[in-house]
Amino acid sequence: MELAGGNRNWQAGIVRIFGKGRHRPSASWRQATDRAFTLIGDGRYEDAGALLTRAADLEPWLSESWFNLALLHKFRHDWEQARAAGLRAVALLDRETGAPDWWNVGIAATALQDWPLARRAWQAYGLRVPGAASASGEPVGMDLGSAAVRLSPEGEAEVVWGRRLDPARIEVLSIPLPSSGRRWGEVVLHDGVPHGERTTAAGHAYPVFDEIELWAPSPVPTWVVLLEAATEADRDALERLAADAGFAAEDWSSSVRLLCRLCSESRMPSDEGDGDHLDPHDHSEPGHPGPLGHVTDGQLWAPERECGVAAPASLVRGLLDGWVADSPDSRDWRDLEEVC
Repeated sequence: MELAGGNRNWQAGIVRIFGKGRHRPSASWRQATDRAFTLIGDGRYEDAGALLTRAADLEPWLSESWFNLALLHKFRHDWEQARAAGLRAVALLDRETGAPDWWNVGIAATALQDWPLARRAWQAYGLRVPGAASASGEPVGMDLGSAAVRLSPEGEAEVVWGRRLDPARIEVLSIPLPSSGRRWGEVVLHDGVPHGERTTAAGHAYPVFDEIELWAPSPVPTWVVLLEAATEADRDALERLAADAGFAAEDWSSSVRLLCRLCSESRMPSDEGDGDHLDPHDHSEPGHPGPLGHVTDGQLWAPERECGVAAPASLVRGLLDGWVADSPDSRDWRDLEEVC
């Protein structure tokens, strides 16, 4: 898990398509579209919407006119309008599979829980989706594996690990820091184009997707607690105990890195930097447990750990007490606080 601050320039992530082959759009269409994306980059969505609507009136037979409007509505989280514009865009396509227009339709349909349309969109894009396209339930069993998601990408962004439920949703499996406003077990809607990768020591690479919005909240609160864990094995025992109970504990003193945006959006190793070296991409302060530092100034284990726990209020203290009771000479806890 990591933090990366700064505001994103939306314009940098926007692909402009100026019709090819069948019809070259007019100069007025190009000027309106160009100006609209400049306004989108400045966050002026209302003004951009007026220009893109004008462009669609000028060239209603261009799929790009409706693709651009669907993109704008996605940025505004206006899913009904995004779905409507997206469907007009795909109706005008001159190819059957792989068009990004279908991906945007899939995101809008997922946001609206329009599962038949979501299935149709992913299949039209070229993905294999279990079940018939007309099935009414949400797609399951797509087996898309693990990925990372950047929560609150426009604010104090935080990259956490999760499980991909389908092409547009990730279930959060890390325990996010309270500044993100997100909880363990929540499902977030994410965009289709990754910004960065995380690699493991085994050489596996995982994409980092940007969160669009919260799709399903979690009822499980987040707690922060200070542990006294004599060894790494003591810390690991709490994480296993929480997992066995169906919840989670995470040693934030080891799992958190503070990164600049350039580092966060690059291809980064997921190693937290424990050991005899400092992570050159880590911009936090060594020697301080918690969200501002995850490494010590030497090779010795630091017994005091700041830990995040995701568990119900009725269980969390019993969980910690049970952990201590298993080895009272090497474990203790204090200062438990609900933070999200």
